[in-house]
Amino acid sequence: MNFSELFKLTGLLSRFSPNGKCLASCVQYRLVVRDVSTLQVLQLYTCLDQIQHIEWSSDSLFILCAMYKRGIVQVWSLEQPDWHCKIDEGSAGLVASCWSPDGRHILNTTEFHLRITVWSLCTKSVSYIKYPKACQQGIAFTKDGRYMAVAERRDCKDFVSIFVCSDWQLLRHFDTETQDLFGIEWAPNGCVLAVWDTCLEYKILLYSLDGRLLSTYRAYEWSLGIKSIAWSPSSQFLAIGSYDEKVRILNHVTWKKITEFEHPTTIANTKTIVYKEVEKSPSAETERLSLPPSRASASSWFSTQSKYDISQVPVSLHHIKPVADRANPKIGVGMLAFSADNCFLATKNDNIPNAVWIWDIQKLKLFVVLEQLSAIQSFQWDPRQPRLALCTGNSKVYLWSPAGCVSVQVPMEGDFQIVSLSWHSSGDSMALLSKDNFCVCYLEREEV
Repeated sequence: MNFSELFKLTGLLSRFSPNGKCLASCVQYRLVVRDVSTLQVLQLYTCLDQIQHIEWSSDSLFILCAMYKRGIVQVWSLEQPDWHCKIDEGSAGLVASCWSPDGRHILNTTEFHLRITVWSLCTKSVSYIKYPKACQQGIAFTKDGRYMAVAERRDCKDFVSIFVCSDWQLLRHFDTETQDLFGIEWAPNGCVLAVWDTCLEYKILLYSLDGRLLSTYRAYEWSLGIKSIAWSPSSQFLAIGSYDEKVRILNHVTWKKITEFEHPTTIANTKTIVYKEVEKSPSAETERLSLPPSRASASSWFSTQSKYDISQVPVSLHHIKPVADRANPKIGVGMLAFSADNCFLATKNDNIPNAVWIWDIQKLKLFVVLEQLSAIQSFQWDPRQPRLALCTGNSKVYLWSPAGCVSVQVPMEGDFQIVSLSWHSSGDSMALLSKDNFCVCYLEREEV
């Protein structure tokens, strides 16, 4: 495993291009585009203010920079560095900006969610979508880029509108049986739209493309409900993470629950492997070195190394007691993700902050638990194979695959605390992000 040098970064804004050739990153008001293989700077763009959001177009030819404070979006071209575009929402303000799937239209949501403005880069025409709802996830595109669903709120009622992305014509408009719609997400095959309610009401609704209600699922009443959802890549399963510390899996035939996964504080099943991260002192090898070590390697030697031990069950996991009288209590399943091959599901229960649970989806059983020394900040599956990368806010990156798991110290000078990571589409490298810096980690195919 090899690491690049550290590069400056603000706002955790670093993105690989969809074609995998470029890596964009932001340093305050500057946008830096590098070649992925050499990390040489290809383009340097200067924006009008500090950048708060960046996004590549689907064909990797354009990159959008949003400056929400000023209500401005700037678009840069990689093919023609002299060409650029500025969209100013003026007094309407700006709270969100994204590309349409064709990479030639930009959707801007104005302040107070008064409207969504659709700007065309080709014809310079403008369309408006009224009454978008202020919720966590209010716009969703199908994976093939043909349709867009928008959550709306009018006359104190929730609606969903489905648009055809090629000409922005309204295809369907229907009301949803929600108290206060919280999010929408298409299944990867684009046939089913999941719509879920606020955490005060446990309800998830599944609609077809033509607006028919296929099914409604409620696990319980009178308690905090849904915290997170994830579709499997095959669209066969929908995983729902809840505040009651359970994940429920619905199947795509009847939309009924096929199983539920619990997250107890004690692992008792002898068939579950529990990997526990433990500190290890620097090896005797480094002490015998006669040459003075380089500063980077020296700093990595003196930082605490760690490795994984396999624990004997039963194992008690570190857990925290949530404060019940505060908003957004640290309880329930807040993170979940399926592996690209549909074989595994990784979950994190927020009141057991140091553990990642990996479930075998074919057997519908708990397969592995990783218990870290610190709370998990982020995890993400390799897009090509069942390999999970995670970080815990220190200078290490952790990798798990069915063959085992490994803790890798990033050999950097100073304090490099990794709080987020993202895989390259090939699965051969990933960007490791801290608050002020990032580096690229290159993996050999055989590793782990």
